[in-house]
Amino acid sequence: MSTSATPLDASALPAPRTPVIFDLDGTLVDSEPNYYEAGRRLLAGYGVPDFSWEQHTRFIGIGTRETLEHLSQEFGIAAPIEELLAGKNRHYLELARTHTEVFPEMRVLVERLYAAGHPMAVASGSSRAAIEAVLTGTGLDALLTTTVSAEEVAHGKPEPDVFLEAARRLGVAPADCVVLEDAAPGAQAAHRAGMRCIAIPYVAETADDPAFTAAGLLFKGGQGEFTAAAAYDWLGRPVRSS
Repeated sequence: MSTSATPLDASALPAPRTPVIFDLDGTLVDSEPNYYEAGRRLLAGYGVPDFSWEQHTRFIGIGTRETLEHLSQEFGIAAPIEELLAGKNRHYLELARTHTEVFPEMRVLVERLYAAGHPMAVASGSSRAAIEAVLTGTGLDALLTTTVSAEEVAHGKPEPDVFLEAARRLGVAPADCVVLEDAAPGAQAAHRAGMRCIAIPYVAETADDPAFTAAGLLFKGGQGEFTAAAAYDWLGRPVRSS
């Protein structure tokens, strides 16, 4: 007796799960106050007093190495970059282990994506030690197991290296990925990687930056406007071909 195979109903197949790549600082967690304080302490040790929050905000979204290279030139610090990096990481890790806040709606989104089986990664300009300290301290390490630090790629944001490496480690095509970013250099890096972007500006004054206005979904009001439900709904919509 012969039997014929029943054709598969395409509508019954599970929908593909969009790979999601999160920036860490300012996107998943509010770590910028810790980074500012770490930088302030570091610079004070090299004779630079009164480094302000306003000065710090110029470098939000830019890798630590690139930031310190700029600051060392700006303030005439002769110490090697590796020494400055080690010093800032030491200060930051002390602060990060004490207290780092996860943005509430971001935690909701991560938990919902994890439950639905979406591939997820963290791609950050922070050091690997800083990423691990933050994820472990906040409990996100159980949900976000794929991470890429700026130390592991040739160039930091706004170059696309960290996002492309995250896609490689997830085993997915860059064009299938969605990046969540709070800083214009990160949103620009996502664009250069050929990835869609959900933008949540950390600094309100940057919300009109072209890197943000070109994002697929922009929460112009930042974390105060962002909701996990709106982001998840957008992720589930069909991608329009250009």
